[in-house]
Amino acid sequence: MKYKNHQEVGSLLGKWYAKNLETVRQIQTITEIIPVPLHKKRLEERGYNQVTTFCEALSKELKITYNPNLLYRSRYSKTQTKKDKENRKDISNALFDVNFNENDYNKHFLLVDDVMTSGATLEACAKALLKIPNSKVSIVTIAYTLS
Repeated sequence: MKYKNHQEVGSLLGKWYAKNLETVRQIQTITEIIPVPLHKKRLEERGYNQVTTFCEALSKELKITYNPNLLYRSRYSKTQTKKDKENRKDISNALFDVNFNENDYNKHFLLVDDVMTSGATLEACAKALLKIPNSKVSIVTIAYTLS
């Protein structure tokens, strides 16, 4: 899905996850689904964000707005896949920011990523989203690593 352009896998997984997530009480308060963004340069290199179709399927099945524009990556960084756990922790909070207005206040965001390894990327994204007054963040990932 991530490197072989099999975006249909994201749609399939999104539908499957939605069936399980709709039974989770906290999902009822989610107002928007937010993908972990790629930097514009990385998006141009790859041609797609691997979590887009997953988010779109979640949005459709759970009837929750998908908002790919609220959170953005402000700086380009090298891929995390080749870094060890210790070096992944060095992800700066300044890598991510939000473009918000009063309409974004008081929302509960579902932050979505493909894989959680150290949690540093998700933490940096959540901190950016929490700049929005009275916001709340929940997280879902397609997979996680044990290392």
